[in-house]
Amino acid sequence: MRLTAIKIIGVAALLADSSPSLAEGDAAAGELAFTATCAACHSTAPGVNKIGPSLAGIVGAKSGAAPGYNFSRALKAGNITWDEQTLDKFLENPPTDVHGTKMVISIPDAEDRHDIIAYLKTLKP
Repeated sequence: MRLTAIKIIGVAALLADSSPSLAEGDAAAGELAFTATCAACHSTAPGVNKIGPSLAGIVGAKSGAAPGYNFSRALKAGNITWDEQTLDKFLENPPTDVHGTKMVISIPDAEDRHDIIAYLKTLKP
């Protein structure tokens, strides 16, 4: 019985190690996905806002805090720190995640989201 328990623990450890991580996104693929999906509304240049705010330095920033952009009340009040998990959830379906957000474009594909997030992590303010 003890050997079976050890095997189960070993298999569980292997499965845990093999699960995909948001950190595994491909920044180069993310730049392409960003250009195709996000760039019409968002700039990557610091302080350059379009329909949406600049996303330079977005990872680690608070929601509704980018300078010079008129955010929705929902994002200002959201008190979200944009990290891999919060960005992933938001990008999957922004209006569902933050009711009242101005952003209505979703990124339904998890791999695309992870790649975009990896790219966003490379952008400095």
